[in-house]
Amino acid sequence: MDSSSIETRGSRAQLAAAVHRSRLLSSEGALERLFTFLFSGLVYPQIWEDPVVDMDALCIRKTDHVVAIASGGCNVASYLVVQPAKVTAVDLNATHVALNRLKLTAAQRLPNHAAFRLFFANAHDKRNTAAYDDCLAPHLDADTRRYWEAREWSGRRRITRFARGFYHFGLLGVFIGAAHLVARLHGCDLRAMLIARTIEDQRAIYEREILPLFSKPLVRFLASQPASLYGLGIPPAQYRALAADHPDGMIGALRARVEKLACGFSMADNYFAWQAFGRRYGAEANAPTPPYLERGNFDIVRVNADKVDVLQVSMTEFLATQPAGSADCYVLLDAQDWMDDATLNALWTQITRTARPGARVIFRTAADEMLLPGRVSDDILRFWRRDDGRSAALHARDRSAIYGAFHLYRFAGAGA
Repeated sequence: MDSSSIETRGSRAQLAAAVHRSRLLSSEGALERLFTFLFSGLVYPQIWEDPVVDMDALCIRKTDHVVAIASGGCNVASYLVVQPAKVTAVDLNATHVALNRLKLTAAQRLPNHAAFRLFFANAHDKRNTAAYDDCLAPHLDADTRRYWEAREWSGRRRITRFARGFYHFGLLGVFIGAAHLVARLHGCDLRAMLIARTIEDQRAIYEREILPLFSKPLVRFLASQPASLYGLGIPPAQYRALAADHPDGMIGALRARVEKLACGFSMADNYFAWQAFGRRYGAEANAPTPPYLERGNFDIVRVNADKVDVLQVSMTEFLATQPAGSADCYVLLDAQDWMDDATLNALWTQITRTARPGARVIFRTAADEMLLPGRVSDDILRFWRRDDGRSAALHARDRSAIYGAFHLYRFAGAGA
Protein backbone atom coordinates (compact mmCIF):
# COMPACT_ATOMS: atom_id res chain seq x y z
CA MET A 1 0.00 0.00 0.00
CA ASP A 2 1.45 3.40 -0.99
CA SER A 3 1.55 6.36 1.37
CA SER A 4 -1.18 8.26 -0.50
CA SER A 5 -3.59 5.39 0.27
CA ILE A 6 -2.53 5.46 3.91
CA GLU A 7 -3.08 9.24 4.03
CA THR A 8 -6.55 8.84 2.51
CA ARG A 9 -7.48 6.21 5.06
CA GLY A 10 -6.18 8.34 7.91
CA SER A 11 -8.05 11.35 6.57
CA ARG A 12 -11.25 9.32 6.30
CA ALA A 13 -10.92 8.00 9.86
CA GLN A 14 -10.52 11.51 11.25
CA LEU A 15 -13.46 12.76 9.22
CA ALA A 16 -15.55 9.86 10.48
CA ALA A 17 -14.91 10.90 14.05
CA ALA A 18 -16.19 14.39 13.19
CA VAL A 19 -19.23 13.42 11.10
CA HIS A 20 -20.57 10.04 12.23
CA ARG A 21 -23.37 10.40 14.78
CA SER A 22 -25.76 7.59 13.83
CA ARG A 23 -25.68 3.79 13.75
CA LEU A 24 -24.15 2.21 10.65
CA LEU A 25 -27.32 0.24 9.82
CA SER A 26 -29.60 3.26 9.85
CA SER A 27 -30.49 5.47 6.88
CA GLU A 28 -28.87 8.46 8.59
CA GLY A 29 -25.76 6.42 9.38
CA ALA A 30 -25.47 5.28 5.79
CA LEU A 31 -25.68 8.89 4.55
CA GLU A 32 -23.01 9.97 7.03
CA ARG A 33 -20.64 7.24 5.86
CA LEU A 34 -21.23 8.04 2.20
CA PHE A 35 -20.38 11.67 2.96
CA THR A 36 -17.17 10.64 4.74
CA PHE A 37 -16.11 8.48 1.79
CA LEU A 38 -16.70 11.28 -0.72
CA PHE A 39 -15.21 13.99 1.48
CA SER A 40 -11.84 12.28 1.83
CA GLY A 41 -10.77 13.36 -1.68
CA LEU A 42 -10.73 16.79 -3.30
CA VAL A 43 -13.83 18.66 -2.18
CA TYR A 44 -13.15 22.37 -2.64
CA PRO A 45 -10.90 23.42 -5.53
CA GLN A 46 -11.96 26.89 -4.35
CA ILE A 47 -13.03 27.67 -0.79
CA TRP A 48 -16.49 29.25 -0.45
CA GLU A 49 -15.93 31.82 2.28
CA ASP A 50 -15.16 35.41 1.38
CA PRO A 51 -11.60 36.27 2.56
CA VAL A 52 -12.21 40.01 2.25
CA VAL A 53 -14.96 39.70 4.86
CA ASP A 54 -12.73 37.47 6.98
CA MET A 55 -9.89 39.97 7.03
CA ASP A 56 -12.25 42.83 7.84
CA ALA A 57 -13.69 40.86 10.74
CA LEU A 58 -10.36 39.70 12.15
CA CYS A 59 -8.44 42.99 11.77
CA ILE A 60 -5.27 40.90 11.39
CA ARG A 61 -2.15 42.62 12.74
CA LYS A 62 1.45 42.00 11.77
CA THR A 63 2.07 40.46 15.20
CA ASP A 64 -0.85 38.00 14.99
CA HIS A 65 -0.85 34.22 14.85
CA VAL A 66 -3.79 33.08 12.69
CA VAL A 67 -5.06 29.50 13.04
CA ALA A 68 -7.41 28.53 10.24
CA ILE A 69 -9.07 25.48 8.76
CA ALA A 70 -7.38 25.25 5.37
CA SER A 71 -9.98 23.83 2.97
CA GLY A 72 -9.04 24.84 -0.59
CA GLY A 73 -6.50 27.40 0.62
CA CYS A 74 -7.85 30.58 -1.00
CA ASN A 75 -8.39 32.16 2.41
CA VAL A 76 -5.10 31.09 3.95
CA ALA A 77 -3.14 32.44 0.98
CA SER A 78 -5.22 35.63 0.93
CA TYR A 79 -4.55 36.37 4.62
CA LEU A 80 -0.90 36.83 3.68
CA VAL A 81 -1.87 40.11 2.02
CA VAL A 82 -2.08 41.71 5.50
CA GLN A 83 1.18 40.05 6.59
CA PRO A 84 0.42 38.29 9.89
CA ALA A 85 3.37 37.01 11.87
CA LYS A 86 2.32 33.38 11.42
CA VAL A 87 -0.49 31.31 9.88
CA THR A 88 -1.20 27.72 10.83
CA ALA A 89 -3.54 26.00 8.36
CA VAL A 90 -5.08 22.73 9.53
CA ASP A 91 -7.32 20.27 7.74
CA LEU A 92 -8.36 16.65 8.16
CA ASN A 93 -8.39 16.19 4.39
CA ALA A 94 -5.02 15.12 2.97
CA THR A 95 -5.98 16.42 -0.48
CA HIS A 96 -6.63 19.92 0.85
CA VAL A 97 -3.30 19.83 2.65
CA ALA A 98 -1.56 18.97 -0.64
CA LEU A 99 -3.42 21.76 -2.45
CA ASN A 100 -2.46 24.37 0.16
CA ARG A 101 1.18 23.35 0.02
CA LEU A 102 1.15 23.51 -3.77
CA LYS A 103 -0.29 27.05 -3.73
CA LEU A 104 2.27 28.31 -1.26
CA THR A 105 5.18 26.75 -3.13
CA ALA A 106 3.85 28.20 -6.39
CA ALA A 107 3.73 31.69 -4.87
CA GLN A 108 7.39 31.34 -3.96
CA ARG A 109 8.75 29.50 -6.98
CA LEU A 110 6.84 30.46 -10.13
CA PRO A 111 8.72 33.21 -11.96
CA ASN A 112 6.10 35.96 -11.93
CA HIS A 113 2.46 36.86 -11.39
CA ALA A 114 1.51 35.91 -14.94
CA ALA A 115 2.65 32.32 -14.37
CA PHE A 116 0.96 32.21 -10.96
CA ARG A 117 -2.33 33.47 -12.40
CA LEU A 118 -2.07 31.07 -15.32
CA PHE A 119 -1.71 28.17 -12.89
CA PHE A 120 -4.49 28.97 -10.41
CA ALA A 121 -6.85 31.39 -12.18
CA ASN A 122 -6.79 29.99 -15.71
CA ALA A 123 -6.04 26.45 -14.46
CA HIS A 124 -6.64 24.88 -17.87
CA ASP A 125 -3.44 25.62 -19.78
CA LYS A 126 -0.98 22.88 -20.80
CA ARG A 127 1.92 25.16 -19.82
CA ASN A 128 0.97 24.60 -16.18
CA THR A 129 2.19 21.01 -16.29
CA ALA A 130 5.61 22.12 -17.49
CA ALA A 131 5.67 24.87 -14.84
CA TYR A 132 5.00 22.23 -12.19
CA ASP A 133 7.83 19.99 -13.41
CA ASP A 134 10.36 22.80 -13.85
CA CYS A 135 9.55 25.16 -10.97
CA LEU A 136 7.47 23.42 -8.29
CA ALA A 137 8.16 19.69 -8.05
CA PRO A 138 11.79 20.03 -6.89
CA HIS A 139 10.67 22.22 -3.96
CA LEU A 140 7.69 20.22 -2.67
CA ASP A 141 7.85 17.91 0.32
CA ALA A 142 7.75 14.21 -0.55
CA ASP A 143 4.11 13.61 0.44
CA THR A 144 2.80 16.58 -1.53
CA ARG A 145 4.84 15.68 -4.60
CA ARG A 146 3.68 12.09 -4.39
CA TYR A 147 0.06 13.24 -4.23
CA TRP A 148 0.24 15.47 -7.33
CA GLU A 149 2.25 12.98 -9.36
CA ALA A 150 0.02 10.00 -8.60
CA ARG A 151 -1.69 8.46 -11.62
CA GLU A 152 -5.43 8.77 -12.08
CA TRP A 153 -7.55 6.00 -13.60
CA SER A 154 -6.89 7.57 -17.02
CA GLY A 155 -3.14 7.16 -16.55
CA ARG A 156 -2.54 10.90 -16.38
CA ARG A 157 -0.79 12.46 -13.43
CA ARG A 158 -3.05 14.27 -11.00
CA ILE A 159 -1.19 17.55 -11.54
CA THR A 160 -2.51 17.64 -15.12
CA ARG A 161 -5.84 18.75 -13.70
CA PHE A 162 -4.34 22.25 -13.80
CA ALA A 163 -4.05 21.81 -17.58
CA ARG A 164 -7.59 20.43 -17.91
CA GLY A 165 -9.70 22.87 -15.91
CA PHE A 166 -8.91 22.36 -12.24
CA TYR A 167 -12.17 23.95 -11.06
CA HIS A 168 -14.17 21.25 -12.84
CA PHE A 169 -12.76 18.66 -10.43
CA GLY A 170 -13.54 17.78 -6.83
CA LEU A 171 -16.96 17.38 -5.28
CA LEU A 172 -17.73 21.07 -5.69
CA GLY A 173 -16.61 21.14 -9.32
CA VAL A 174 -18.69 18.08 -10.16
CA PHE A 175 -21.70 19.52 -8.31
CA ILE A 176 -21.53 22.79 -10.24
CA GLY A 177 -21.12 20.88 -13.50
CA ALA A 178 -24.18 18.77 -12.66
CA ALA A 179 -26.17 21.94 -11.90
CA HIS A 180 -25.28 23.29 -15.35
CA LEU A 181 -26.37 20.01 -16.93
CA VAL A 182 -29.72 20.03 -15.14
CA ALA A 183 -30.25 23.64 -16.22
CA ARG A 184 -29.54 22.79 -19.86
CA LEU A 185 -31.96 19.86 -19.71
CA HIS A 186 -34.63 22.42 -18.80
CA GLY A 187 -33.62 24.87 -21.52
CA CYS A 188 -31.78 27.27 -19.19
CA ASP A 189 -28.22 28.55 -19.50
CA LEU A 190 -26.46 29.51 -16.26
CA ARG A 191 -23.54 30.94 -18.24
CA ALA A 192 -25.80 33.76 -19.43
CA MET A 193 -25.02 35.45 -16.13
CA LEU A 194 -21.46 36.10 -17.34
CA ILE A 195 -22.61 38.66 -19.92
CA ALA A 196 -24.37 40.84 -17.33
CA ARG A 197 -22.95 44.35 -17.06
CA THR A 198 -25.19 45.75 -14.34
CA ILE A 199 -27.09 44.49 -11.32
CA GLU A 200 -30.27 45.07 -13.32
CA ASP A 201 -28.94 42.76 -16.05
CA GLN A 202 -28.15 40.16 -13.41
CA ARG A 203 -31.67 40.35 -11.99
CA ALA A 204 -33.22 39.94 -15.43
CA ILE A 205 -31.03 36.95 -16.28
CA TYR A 206 -31.71 35.36 -12.91
CA GLU A 207 -35.47 35.64 -13.37
CA ARG A 208 -35.29 34.29 -16.92
CA GLU A 209 -32.67 31.52 -16.67
CA ILE A 210 -32.42 30.47 -13.03
CA LEU A 211 -35.56 31.16 -11.01
CA PRO A 212 -37.79 28.87 -13.15
CA LEU A 213 -35.54 25.91 -12.30
CA PHE A 214 -36.67 25.88 -8.67
CA SER A 215 -40.21 24.92 -9.70
CA LYS A 216 -39.09 21.94 -11.80
CA PRO A 217 -39.95 18.50 -10.34
CA LEU A 218 -36.45 17.12 -10.95
CA VAL A 219 -34.78 20.04 -9.17
CA ARG A 220 -37.19 19.83 -6.26
CA PHE A 221 -36.59 16.08 -6.00
CA LEU A 222 -32.82 16.49 -6.04
CA ALA A 223 -33.00 19.22 -3.38
CA SER A 224 -34.94 16.83 -1.14
CA GLN A 225 -32.11 14.26 -1.20
CA PRO A 226 -29.32 14.99 1.28
CA ALA A 227 -26.74 13.06 -0.76
CA SER A 228 -27.32 15.29 -3.79
CA LEU A 229 -25.85 18.25 -1.88
CA TYR A 230 -22.69 16.51 -0.75
CA GLY A 231 -20.94 18.36 -3.56
CA LEU A 232 -21.46 21.55 -1.55
CA GLY A 233 -19.77 19.92 1.44
CA ILE A 234 -23.06 19.67 3.33
CA PRO A 235 -23.18 16.63 5.67
CA PRO A 236 -26.54 15.29 6.92
CA ALA A 237 -26.56 17.34 10.15
CA GLN A 238 -25.91 20.56 8.23
CA TYR A 239 -28.54 19.63 5.64
CA ARG A 240 -31.20 19.44 8.37
CA ALA A 241 -30.22 22.83 9.77
CA LEU A 242 -30.29 24.44 6.33
CA ALA A 243 -33.66 22.91 5.41
CA ALA A 244 -35.17 24.13 8.69
CA ASP A 245 -33.96 27.67 7.98
CA HIS A 246 -36.62 28.44 5.34
CA PRO A 247 -40.44 28.05 5.34
CA ASP A 248 -40.20 26.19 2.01
CA GLY A 249 -37.54 23.82 3.28
CA MET A 250 -34.38 23.04 1.35
CA ILE A 251 -35.69 24.21 -2.03
CA GLY A 252 -36.56 27.58 -0.50
CA ALA A 253 -33.20 27.88 1.22
CA LEU A 254 -31.34 27.10 -2.01
CA ARG A 255 -33.48 29.53 -3.99
CA ALA A 256 -32.75 32.35 -1.53
CA ARG A 257 -29.00 31.67 -1.50
CA VAL A 258 -28.73 31.43 -5.30
CA GLU A 259 -30.71 34.66 -5.69
CA LYS A 260 -28.26 36.48 -3.41
CA LEU A 261 -25.31 35.01 -5.31
CA ALA A 262 -26.80 36.04 -8.66
CA CYS A 263 -28.23 39.44 -7.76
CA GLY A 264 -26.66 40.62 -4.52
CA PHE A 265 -23.27 41.72 -5.85
CA SER A 266 -21.87 42.94 -9.13
CA MET A 267 -20.46 40.22 -11.37
CA ALA A 268 -17.48 42.52 -11.90
CA ASP A 269 -16.56 42.04 -8.24
CA ASN A 270 -17.78 38.53 -7.39
CA TYR A 271 -15.51 35.64 -8.30
CA PHE A 272 -17.83 33.24 -6.46
CA ALA A 273 -20.55 34.00 -9.01
CA TRP A 274 -18.07 33.46 -11.85
CA GLN A 275 -17.29 30.01 -10.51
CA ALA A 276 -20.94 29.12 -9.96
CA PHE A 277 -22.27 30.37 -13.28
CA GLY A 278 -19.18 30.04 -15.47
CA ARG A 279 -17.14 27.27 -13.81
CA ARG A 280 -14.05 29.49 -14.07
CA TYR A 281 -12.60 32.90 -13.33
CA GLY A 282 -12.79 35.63 -15.93
CA ALA A 283 -9.97 35.66 -18.51
CA GLU A 284 -9.38 39.42 -18.36
CA ALA A 285 -6.51 40.69 -16.23
CA ASN A 286 -8.92 42.71 -14.07
CA ALA A 287 -11.46 39.91 -13.66
CA PRO A 288 -12.37 39.20 -10.01
CA THR A 289 -10.27 36.60 -8.21
CA PRO A 290 -9.43 35.79 -4.58
CA PRO A 291 -7.03 38.40 -3.13
CA TYR A 292 -4.01 36.10 -3.31
CA LEU A 293 -4.32 35.97 -7.11
CA GLU A 294 -4.58 39.72 -7.66
CA ARG A 295 -1.61 41.26 -9.43
CA GLY A 296 -1.08 43.96 -6.82
CA ASN A 297 -0.83 41.38 -4.02
CA PHE A 298 1.56 38.92 -5.66
CA ASP A 299 4.83 40.24 -4.24
CA ILE A 300 3.37 40.41 -0.69
CA VAL A 301 2.04 36.85 -0.91
CA ARG A 302 5.37 35.61 -2.27
CA VAL A 303 7.40 37.20 0.52
CA ASN A 304 5.09 35.97 3.27
CA ALA A 305 4.32 32.45 2.01
CA ASP A 306 6.95 30.90 4.28
CA LYS A 307 4.98 32.09 7.32
CA VAL A 308 2.37 29.36 6.74
CA ASP A 309 2.48 25.86 8.24
CA VAL A 310 0.01 23.41 6.68
CA LEU A 311 -0.84 20.41 8.87
CA GLN A 312 -3.15 17.41 8.51
CA VAL A 313 -4.78 17.55 11.92
CA SER A 314 -8.00 18.81 13.45
CA MET A 315 -8.19 22.29 14.93
CA THR A 316 -8.77 20.86 18.41
CA GLU A 317 -5.84 18.46 18.19
CA PHE A 318 -3.50 21.16 16.97
CA LEU A 319 -4.49 23.67 19.64
CA ALA A 320 -4.04 21.04 22.35
CA THR A 321 -0.33 20.96 21.49
CA GLN A 322 0.09 24.74 21.71
CA PRO A 323 1.06 26.91 24.70
CA ALA A 324 -1.57 28.93 26.52
CA GLY A 325 -2.08 32.40 25.09
CA SER A 326 -0.41 31.66 21.75
CA ALA A 327 -2.98 32.60 19.07
CA ASP A 328 -4.88 35.72 18.05
CA CYS A 329 -7.27 34.75 15.24
CA TYR A 330 -9.24 31.56 14.69
CA VAL A 331 -11.04 30.73 11.42
CA LEU A 332 -13.46 27.81 11.80
CA LEU A 333 -15.30 28.05 8.46
CA ASP A 334 -18.59 26.13 8.87
CA ALA A 335 -17.02 23.09 10.55
CA GLN A 336 -18.99 23.50 13.78
CA ASP A 337 -22.22 22.67 11.95
CA TRP A 338 -20.89 19.12 11.83
CA MET A 339 -20.05 18.83 15.50
CA ASP A 340 -21.89 17.31 18.45
CA ASP A 341 -21.88 19.07 21.81
CA ALA A 342 -18.88 17.18 23.20
CA THR A 343 -16.77 18.03 20.16
CA LEU A 344 -17.83 21.69 20.31
CA ASN A 345 -16.89 21.95 23.98
CA ALA A 346 -13.52 20.30 23.38
CA LEU A 347 -12.78 22.77 20.57
CA TRP A 348 -13.79 25.87 22.53
CA THR A 349 -11.90 24.69 25.60
CA GLN A 350 -8.71 24.72 23.53
CA ILE A 351 -9.57 28.01 21.80
CA THR A 352 -10.12 29.66 25.17
CA ARG A 353 -6.92 28.22 26.63
CA THR A 354 -4.76 29.34 23.70
CA ALA A 355 -6.39 32.75 23.11
CA ARG A 356 -4.35 35.86 23.69
CA PRO A 357 -6.04 39.00 25.04
CA GLY A 358 -8.21 40.48 22.30
CA ALA A 359 -8.37 37.25 20.27
CA ARG A 360 -11.04 36.94 17.58
CA VAL A 361 -12.93 33.88 16.30
CA ILE A 362 -14.96 33.80 13.09
CA PHE A 363 -17.19 31.12 11.64
CA ARG A 364 -20.24 30.65 9.46
CA THR A 365 -23.38 28.56 9.88
CA ALA A 366 -25.62 27.11 7.20
CA ALA A 367 -28.70 28.31 9.07
CA ASP A 368 -29.36 31.65 10.68
CA GLU A 369 -28.70 30.47 14.22
CA MET A 370 -26.46 31.32 17.16
CA LEU A 371 -25.20 27.70 17.41
CA LEU A 372 -23.06 28.02 20.55
CA PRO A 373 -25.40 29.18 23.37
CA GLY A 374 -26.97 26.19 25.08
CA ARG A 375 -24.46 23.81 23.56
CA VAL A 376 -21.07 25.12 24.68
CA SER A 377 -20.69 25.33 28.45
CA ASP A 378 -21.39 28.69 30.07
CA ASP A 379 -18.08 28.27 31.91
CA ILE A 380 -16.39 28.59 28.50
CA LEU A 381 -18.68 31.03 26.72
CA ARG A 382 -18.46 33.57 29.55
CA PHE A 383 -14.99 34.44 28.23
CA TRP A 384 -16.39 35.39 24.82
CA ARG A 385 -18.63 38.10 23.42
CA ARG A 386 -20.40 37.86 20.07
CA ASP A 387 -20.33 41.13 18.13
CA ASP A 388 -23.90 41.01 16.88
CA GLY A 389 -23.81 44.23 14.86
CA ARG A 390 -20.56 43.47 13.07
CA SER A 391 -21.60 39.86 12.50
CA ALA A 392 -24.80 40.92 10.72
CA ALA A 393 -23.03 43.59 8.65
CA LEU A 394 -20.28 41.20 7.59
CA HIS A 395 -22.78 38.50 6.66
CA ALA A 396 -24.55 40.96 4.35
CA ARG A 397 -21.23 41.61 2.56
CA ASP A 398 -20.22 37.95 2.13
CA ARG A 399 -20.12 37.48 -1.65
CA SER A 400 -20.21 33.68 -1.47
CA ALA A 401 -23.85 34.12 -0.39
CA ILE A 402 -24.43 30.51 0.62
CA TYR A 403 -24.44 30.77 4.43
CA GLY A 404 -27.22 31.69 6.81
CA ALA A 405 -25.09 33.67 9.26
CA PHE A 406 -21.60 35.00 9.96
CA HIS A 407 -20.31 35.05 13.53
CA LEU A 408 -17.57 37.17 15.09
CA TYR A 409 -16.61 36.44 18.69
CA ARG A 410 -14.08 38.40 20.75
CA PHE A 411 -12.14 37.11 23.76
CA ALA A 412 -13.25 38.99 26.85
CA GLY A 413 -10.41 37.61 28.97
CA ALA A 414 -10.07 35.82 32.27
CA GLY A 415 -11.89 38.58 34.13
CA ALA A 416 -15.13 38.10 32.19
